Amino acid sequence: MPSRAISAVTPHGGAVGAVTRGTTNTNRLRRVDRWIAAQPLLRRTADPLVVDLGYGASGVTAFELHQRLAKARPDVEVVGLEIEPGRVRFAREQLREVREGGTGFDQDARIRFDVGGFEVPLPDGRLAAVIRAFNVLRQYDEGEVAAAWQRMRSRLQPDGILVEGTCDEIGRVASWVAVGREGPRTLTVSLRLTGLEAPSIVAERLPKALIHRNVPGERVHDFLRDLDRAWRVNAPLAPYGPRQRWIAAVQGMRDSGWPVAGGRTRWRLGELTVAWASVAPR
Repeated sequence: MPSRAISAVTPHGGAVGAVTRGTTNTNRLRRVDRWIAAQPLLRRTADPLVVDLGYGASGVTAFELHQRLAKARPDVEVVGLEIEPGRVRFAREQLREVREGGTGFDQDARIRFDVGGFEVPLPDGRLAAVIRAFNVLRQYDEGEVAAAWQRMRSRLQPDGILVEGTCDEIGRVASWVAVGREGPRTLTVSLRLTGLEAPSIVAERLPKALIHRNVPGERVHDFLRDLDRAWRVNAPLAPYGPRQRWIAAVQGMRDSGWPVAGGRTRWRLGELTVAWASVAPR
């Protein structure tokens, strides 16, 4: 799909960006949702406002996001933003069904849908604690990522994060960058471990800022090379299950000097988070 400059304003009420394919699948974003739910800022913010930017042809990912985050922060509020007005109308119809009790989602969920893009329009001068922008920047050129990040970063609370990334169609392979107001902080990969042949399968689902950088000489290439090696070295643990093998591989990455964040609670989910500086483009 050809790229469109993010600096251009679309005809859709001044929203900034380009219309995406809109691909949406139930449960597709479960990996990133559970990561967001575990972030300390969600619990400590005075205004738990979370934006699902570019939710696609259906509002289901926004409903799921609210459902998962409410377990950690019951008063969380989710705003679904889409640049295409028809998608907003459809999501609002879905919300009506939720309010009527015709779904498995909370009838009283604090959620709404509006037209918006990278400018992240929010009323009353409010800022977002979290902006989740998943599978949105894949259609753009790498050179347009920084400007998109900057627009979204400006709409964050002081300690807020932009979570920008991508995943496969059924959510078994995912990666994302956590971006604060000061810039990118971390890269996380999250994989379904059962049947995993090599962690580098995530190369096809890296965020746009990195997907074209998986070549010799780039840090992310070194990262994936070393991760594959750690996975192979720990193959003898396979009889104990892929989870034990993955935990050992991640520990091996940390022991070898990679700035791995977190601990086994996150690793056992198939996650690995490293400091952005260790994988940033050269």
